[in-house]
Parts: sequence; C-alpha cells; structure tokens
Amino acid sequence: MTTVTITATDGSGGFSGYLATPASAPAAGILVIQEIFGVNQVMRDLCDGFAEQGYVALCPDLFWRQEPGVDITDKSDAEWQKAFSLYQGFDEAKGVDDLRAALGVLRGHQACTGKVGTVGYCLGGKLAYLMATRSDADCNVGYYGVGIQDALDERGHVTRPLMLHMAGLDQFVPSEAQEKIVEAVAANDMITVYRYPDQDHAFARIGGAHYDQAAANLADGRTAEFFASQLG
Repeated sequence: MTTVTITATDGSGGFSGYLATPASAPAAGILVIQEIFGVNQVMRDLCDGFAEQGYVALCPDLFWRQEPGVDITDKSDAEWQKAFSLYQGFDEAKGVDDLRAALGVLRGHQACTGKVGTVGYCLGGKLAYLMATRSDADCNVGYYGVGIQDALDERGHVTRPLMLHMAGLDQFVPSEAQEKIVEAVAANDMITVYRYPDQDHAFARIGGAHYDQAAANLADGRTAEFFASQLG
C-alpha cells in the first residue's frame, strides 16, 4: 500500500491519498471518502479491505486545505473537538472538486480498469451523495451521511446508481430529516435507501461507540453486492 499525490483542479497545490491495490490487476476502483477524523487507521483499513475484495482503493486527504495529514481517532474529547472544528471549516464545494480530481487519478491509475465507484462515511456519506449529483462516478454509496437533506434539490442529477445506508437513531440526522430524504428520493429509481431503525450514527465503524456487527455486516454485504453488480 502506498501514498499518491493528487493535483487540485484550482491550481492551489497537491494533496495526498492512501492507495491500496489488489493482488490481481487491472481492477475496478473505489474512491473511499473519509469521516471527520481524516485519513486515519479506520479509512486505511477500509481501503485495504476493498483491495482484498479485488478493487483498487484510494482515500484522499480532504482536510489538506486546513491541515494536511489529519489522522485522529474517535477515542478522546480533544480529538472530537478537533474533528468538529475541521468539519465546520470544511469547504464542501472544494471538497467535491478535490474528490473529482482524485476520481480522475484513480481512473487513470495503471492498476485500474477505469470503472470507479465511491463510498463515503459520515461527512463522506454526504459527499458520496454529492458525487452522485456532481461527478461521473459509475456508482456511489453513502453511509449515514450528514446533511443530505440540505442538498435534495440536486437529487434530479442522480443518473447513476446510488445506495444510501441510514441509521434510524442517528444523533446527527433527525428523524424528520430522514423522512424528508426518503420521500424526496423515492421517485428516482437510481437511488436505493436502506434503513437500520435501531442503529445510531457510525454503526459500521469498527471499534466505534455505536458499532453493531450485525448491522454493519448487513450494510457492508449490500455494498459488496452493489459494487460487484455495478463495477464487475
């Protein structure tokens, strides 16, 4: 596994990304979109896991414009405070631009077939939704995305398959927001929503406070089947 450099499209510089490659190539790619804790061990493990499934996986550093190389955990109050500070200072539009740049790097990598999907968690869950509306990624998956209800005016731009995993007890996405999302996307047959009524935010983050193995396995299994059907 290695680190790659991605050039920003606005001419402001370059940023890094963690790249994991499969045993056999060429293979389809998966752009892994970080949570608010940066490209940490959780994200690197996810990339390694997708590589083991046979994909080229890339997780770009989306906080580089504020602080390059953020790598923190969810284990202390100080780290949570830093994560929320970075989240509040995050420029979403530039973040999507950076993801599109990373998508191009992944598509052009010698180990990649050119077919690429995205998967994001938390902050990345919303960004995966925005990649479905603003990029040409072949398919997209969002886990417990925060703030999707504020971008529903873009739902008509989803023309390639999008899967959303929603936690019914998500402390960061109130039930009213969840219902708004479900109702708004119902008419778009490119969008599939799975709901996990008894789960809280980040139920699929291994080692997290709300990790639930059964729910995580169910969601991850659905994601694996989705990527196999869309990128195979």
